[in-house]
Amino acid sequence: MRIGKTIGTVTLVEPHAAVRGGVFRLVVPLAQADLAAGDGTAEPLVAWDDLGAGEGQLVAFSEGGEAAQPFRPADKPVDAYVAAI
Repeated sequence: MRIGKTIGTVTLVEPHAAVRGGVFRLVVPLAQADLAAGDGTAEPLVAWDDLGAGEGQLVAFSEGGEAAQPFRPADKPVDAYVAAI
């Protein structure tokens, strides 16, 4: 699990039925040195969010299909999810 900052939302023109009920957030991973400044320079990633994180919030996220599997129905195509706000 890593800490990141939400910087935006991914909007789908025609979402698949499997991804209804949540939002895809753009999350910038933060290194330990970045936490004090609250701004990271890493490449953003897309994470599934069904907790309701807002833009600019710090979130804990987990990556990898295996890590996301227990926290989603089996048919959701996600590789990262927001685990805590």
